[in-house]
Amino acid sequence: MSRRTLPIFKKLLSGGGSTTTTTTTRSVTYMPRPGDGTPRPVTLIPGDGVGPLVTGAVEQVMEAMHAPVYFEKYDVHGDMKTVPPELIESIKKNKVCLKGGLKTPVGGGVSSLNVLLRKELDLYASLVHCFNLQGLPTRHQNVDIVVIRENTEGEYAGLEHEVITKFCSERIAKYAFEYAYLNNRKKVTAVHKANIMKLADGLFLESCREIASKYPSIKYNEMIVDNCSMQLVSKPEQFDVMVTPNLYGNLVSNIAAGIAGGTGVMPGGNVGADHAIFEQGASAGNVGNEKLVEQKKANPVALLLSSAMMLRHLQFPSFADRLEIAVKRVILEGGYRTKDLGGTSTTQEVVDTVIANLE
Repeated sequence: MSRRTLPIFKKLLSGGGSTTTTTTTRSVTYMPRPGDGTPRPVTLIPGDGVGPLVTGAVEQVMEAMHAPVYFEKYDVHGDMKTVPPELIESIKKNKVCLKGGLKTPVGGGVSSLNVLLRKELDLYASLVHCFNLQGLPTRHQNVDIVVIRENTEGEYAGLEHEVITKFCSERIAKYAFEYAYLNNRKKVTAVHKANIMKLADGLFLESCREIASKYPSIKYNEMIVDNCSMQLVSKPEQFDVMVTPNLYGNLVSNIAAGIAGGTGVMPGGNVGADHAIFEQGASAGNVGNEKLVEQKKANPVALLLSSAMMLRHLQFPSFADRLEIAVKRVILEGGYRTKDLGGTSTTQEVVDTVIANLE
């Protein structure tokens, strides 16, 4: 949902205007091309732990909406040593994937399947949207941050001594500014540690400055990562779009998510030139929480909102809007929330309420 539609959306949620009128206010219509309504295949990875619960929630809501997508499901788990070739073939064919969390083994020389997927498909941009949800109490208001991080090189890519390259720095900077331009965002902040990492982060900053010069209408600034962390917890409303190298972005996105309401409600995805994988935005630390699995109380909100992002990516905007509005209405009303949001509801109770709020 664009920033320009937010005032209208807030008015509708707060009950502004008459509830008895039969007139529906619509924006200027979306004119599809012939054939745009053809159902699209989406590769689905339920994943580990709570993954099958939350991906199952998405399947139910998509079915209830009669959304023009259908899923090709693959049984993949984080302890696998390699990504199954048939999974890669499916994503390359379908172009789009929805993924639950994959548990990454700690130590032992086992590669992360999440990282392998990103590198195999060259999903070079990770995007996490961290924002306040009406009705969900947080310490800070007016938080609306998009963290865009380079996804394929540097320490977090699994090669601890791999350098940052000019090519990858330029394309992530270009993606961040292009995202800001297309989404009516006003500022891009480059997060770095160039005062110490002079070669690698210096190259990253040089690339950001070059790209920034091509977007004079978008304000650009730079911030050292440790100061950025402090600024995030003290004055997060100053940030708009943030662009970062790989490792810093993982840390920054989790801080921003915690400030805005928690990782259980923040959507995200990974995108490259040809493919995209949508998943919970910030780290899915509850993937291996057996208690949540047994009680069936995992929070499906983040993946439902990521699915709305996916529907927009597939050019199904009205379905995306219906899903997003229903989820936000459930959060606003507050009757059905999982434990991480202060409630006691099960995953299924939240799903049923979202379905009941679909328009």
